[in-house]
Amino acid sequence: MSTILETRLSVPLAYKGKVRDTYDLQKNMLLIATDRISAFDSVLPCGIPDKGLVLNQLSAFWFKKTKRIVPNHVVTVIDTVKTLEAFLPYEINNREQLIGRSMIVKKAERVTIEAVVRGYISGSAWAEYQKTGMISGLLQPKGLKESQELPQALFTPTTKADTGHDLPLTKQALNDLIGKDLATQLEEKSLEIYQYARNYSLKQGIIIADTKFEFGFIDGKLSLIDELLTPDSSRFWDITSYKIGQSQPSYDKQIVRDWLTTSGWNKEPPAPMLPQDIIERTSEQYKNVYRKLVGQEITK
Repeated sequence: MSTILETRLSVPLAYKGKVRDTYDLQKNMLLIATDRISAFDSVLPCGIPDKGLVLNQLSAFWFKKTKRIVPNHVVTVIDTVKTLEAFLPYEINNREQLIGRSMIVKKAERVTIEAVVRGYISGSAWAEYQKTGMISGLLQPKGLKESQELPQALFTPTTKADTGHDLPLTKQALNDLIGKDLATQLEEKSLEIYQYARNYSLKQGIIIADTKFEFGFIDGKLSLIDELLTPDSSRFWDITSYKIGQSQPSYDKQIVRDWLTTSGWNKEPPAPMLPQDIIERTSEQYKNVYRKLVGQEITK
């Protein structure tokens, strides 16, 4: 059965998220992508082997590719023992698990919204469209089908909730919250990153149906932070099995959600332990999308 190894450093733990742990290194931060997995707002008692490696290394891959569009917070990826020792001269337990699943990042003043971009109609957007003909309050053409590519990619920001669910923001609400100039910058940069990533991914046989970005200010410059274009922040579909008019299998934790839904769990903590075959299949899903997008096996 998969277990979750926890890392502890002799420096302050700044934030423990559902998946990521962030340590304060004074000038910079250490961001660790663990193997923890959450679903329905609960962290499960088991991990997904190599999930943290995929999240960290895929984010690093995209941060490098998109830095000409928007700067980002990456200082270095902890990918070797030498890099670990040079950047983290601290007392650390489980040192070996930091390699490949962590990075040193610059501190940023976070913009407290989720910058969501949708290129295809699916999930909550499909549900809203069926009821109202709109997506995040934006009127859409009649007759769209589930999973269909939208006439143009949409910027549909939401609030960023520490607990519970994020809530959609209209354009006016976003302007009121962060100011019109910054709202315009976020929309333009989010759409530009999405278009670039979508075009690249299509060549690798992957459709990015939708994704979310996080931004912050570093030395006064708007920058990408947190994770980028991973299975936890994006809806990835295989182009060979894509069919308009139905939901699509995704390269993410949908296997876990489906099992939990049929398990009889009432979606209140604590979450149940996953069967070993579900753990293994989910792990392979994460590694497979990395393999397709990057063109090589995950580095352990």
